Amino acid sequence: MSFNVGQQTIKTARVRSLFVAALVLACAFGTVTLAAAQVTPPTTPTDIAVPAGNFAFLVGHAFGSQGYTCLPTSTGGTAWNLTARPEATLFTDLFGAQFQIITHFQSINENPKPSIVPPLSGNATWQSSLDSSRVWAVKVKGIDAGSDPASCPNSGSIQCLLLQSVGNKKGPTGGNLLFKTTFIQRLNTNGGAVPATACTVGQTQLVPYTADYYFFRASKE
Repeated sequence: MSFNVGQQTIKTARVRSLFVAALVLACAFGTVTLAAAQVTPPTTPTDIAVPAGNFAFLVGHAFGSQGYTCLPTSTGGTAWNLTARPEATLFTDLFGAQFQIITHFQSINENPKPSIVPPLSGNATWQSSLDSSRVWAVKVKGIDAGSDPASCPNSGSIQCLLLQSVGNKKGPTGGNLLFKTTFIQRLNTNGGAVPATACTVGQTQLVPYTADYYFFRASKE
């Protein structure tokens, strides 16, 4: 009898856990939907401004790292070189807690836009943690950190960027959170800059950084 009661308790706990997980996901989708009308990026310099006809629908606060490798220089010395794209996890605030919404990494562009020839080394990628939709993007322009107090105030950090989509793909079950993304802004960067230390050839280093990523879609006609 006690065994049956114990099994029932375990089943009930599992059902509750699944219900809570489903509720969190539903709330997350709801938060993203509501955020579409509420996301207001800071004003940026013209160099990294998103073209007219697009609106911000989502923002994620990123925690990640930028990779560097020590290579020989033409003068016989060594120097740190940017050899890998940033990798990061993006979060949004959900009921006062940080909830993961996107992962940022490098991957092969599986659905390039017309006339785009994707590099074999891959493109910067953002994948939704909610529905696995993806956007691949490339840098259009950047500004040095510390050059704009409103959008890129932290001197000595990696650049703030304007990136443009070169490919989009729905999730395996048709999810399209990032499928219509046209542009991405990386703003409020903090950290991630090239190391200031001496190095030996072949040495690698991951430098932590944070940033705000704003995602844009084309405005409705």
